Amino acid sequence: MTTLETTPSLLTDAEQALRAACDHLIGLRSPEGWWKGELQTNVSMDAEDLLLRQFLGIRTEQDTAEAARWIRSEQRADGTWANFHEGPAELSTTVEAYTALRLAGDPPDAEHMRAASEQVRAMGGIEASRVFTRIWLALFGEWSWRDLPVMPPEMIFLPSWFPLNVYDWACWARQTIVPLTVVTAYRPVRGLPFQLPELRTGRAPHRAAGGGWEAAFGALDRALHRYERRPSRALRRAALRRAVGWVVARQEADGSWGGIQPPWVYSIIALHLSGYDLDHPVMRKAIGGLDRFTVRDEKGRRLEACQSPVWDTALAINALLDAGTPADHPAVTGAADWLLREEVTRTGDWAVRRPGLPPGGWAFEFDNDGYPDIDDTAEVVLALRRLERPGARPAIERGVRWMAGMASADGGFAAFDADNDRALCTKLPFCDFGAVIDPPSADVTAHVVEALAKERPGSAVLRRAVIWLLRAQEEDGSWFGRWGANHVYGTGAAVPALVAAGVRPGHASVRRAVAWLERHQNDDGGWGEDLRSYRDPAWIGRGASTASQTAWALLALLAAGERSPAVERGVRWLVDRQRPDGTWDEPYFTGTGFPGDFYINYHLYRLVFPISALGRYLRREEELS
Repeated sequence: MTTLETTPSLLTDAEQALRAACDHLIGLRSPEGWWKGELQTNVSMDAEDLLLRQFLGIRTEQDTAEAARWIRSEQRADGTWANFHEGPAELSTTVEAYTALRLAGDPPDAEHMRAASEQVRAMGGIEASRVFTRIWLALFGEWSWRDLPVMPPEMIFLPSWFPLNVYDWACWARQTIVPLTVVTAYRPVRGLPFQLPELRTGRAPHRAAGGGWEAAFGALDRALHRYERRPSRALRRAALRRAVGWVVARQEADGSWGGIQPPWVYSIIALHLSGYDLDHPVMRKAIGGLDRFTVRDEKGRRLEACQSPVWDTALAINALLDAGTPADHPAVTGAADWLLREEVTRTGDWAVRRPGLPPGGWAFEFDNDGYPDIDDTAEVVLALRRLERPGARPAIERGVRWMAGMASADGGFAAFDADNDRALCTKLPFCDFGAVIDPPSADVTAHVVEALAKERPGSAVLRRAVIWLLRAQEEDGSWFGRWGANHVYGTGAAVPALVAAGVRPGHASVRRAVAWLERHQNDDGGWGEDLRSYRDPAWIGRGASTASQTAWALLALLAAGERSPAVERGVRWLVDRQRPDGTWDEPYFTGTGFPGDFYINYHLYRLVFPISALGRYLRREEELS
């Protein structure tokens, strides 16, 4: 490993930057003890919210005007909308944004609308949009239900061992698919006060050609269309009853489903079509719960696709402790006590694959007790074990037991389920957007390895996870990041975890990772990776420098024992670009919902990860001095 003498001025500057960042972070803590940064996504969330309210008959002029102002502010110069900051034009997002603005009264011949419609046609029109966009348009008669792939509600009867049963889908996908089977069975149409001929090309939607699974599922879809014309009445009634009951049983305390937008809105529509009045307690709680996910400011009104208080709070505790904040600091102890109250103690869908495993762990959101998150549980365990809070040890042990029990058969860890890797689901014509299964990933496995290295050193589950992680390393020395952008995130998680588990910094895997990070450091000293790297390998490790990604790279290099120019330049990048208030600007999205399709700007990432990186850097320098 490279060694370098650190300049006193950099140490002084880093200490000052760290103090300012910690002060800013502590100032963001809620009175209840938690932290939560905004999770900014793209305008499809806001467009779909207006369409939902239009469908239910509850859209107000104020909500419409505020949402439209936000949607307009995100339109690009060429008339389109993207899925992330400075990303490429995205057809389906543009179609949905345009439709929402028509709903808000923007005339089709207005300059910004004309530019958008021209771009939509150039990209293939409504006909080339994703299935989910065409479902929204079908609700209002702007697309034919007959021309959409069929997912019948009868699939709810498939046993858990049978291919394509609902538990073969990732938790976010199954909670979306089940209510959508209800919606597509009813095939409602509620016309808009306008039509959208200006978004059409007249060409038929593209259909996958070729043999194999594409041909097989194409034939299955044609058969389901024939069945849909004359379904068994008794079986359909029973399926709809079962599906609706399944949906109602999974509503969370805050009114959501899974704490995320897609299953939430489709569940509301499905229940509404099934006879649930808007005054029904389930519906009142569901619609009212959206308010907590609504952000209003000078730019307008926008919705978060989900919220991350448990994740953010655990990261904040670990960051402050990395920075040297005393373990008895009120901000830290109050946050830890709040996390203890958020422990998940009931069984959820994960038990279908792990029926004998007692519950435990933590979820991502305020209220998502049906779906604790393996990644969050690892981060919370790492935070709580550094503190001595009443009741923490039993909660940690329950969380570790549950987390370890969620190992997949290959030794790796996914986010929500075990052995949720049946790729057959991805071949269905219905699934042209987003990840629909939840296989093990390097970043989640790395976080679990780091937690198990502290709590279960030498255990068989840890050894298998380390082997999985070593085998998952890419040929270039990096790791793929499932939940963060992208190889910088995966590598930033994997190296500290492997070192914590006893892999020596001189190990070939660690050295290859260090070399990859050093090769991909930007000329300005920071690191960045554009989200296009999920689809285009040319972007891997390339992108504008960001605070969060620079911190991830530094965390890996520091864990590898590097005392090199790369580390010094990375620290200098953070120091020089800190804002006067102690945080960092980060317009770029560095979080991932669905690789290749849906991304998130975690507003707290730009603060917590640099604090951890600076804190560990200064602690290392103090130990070496």
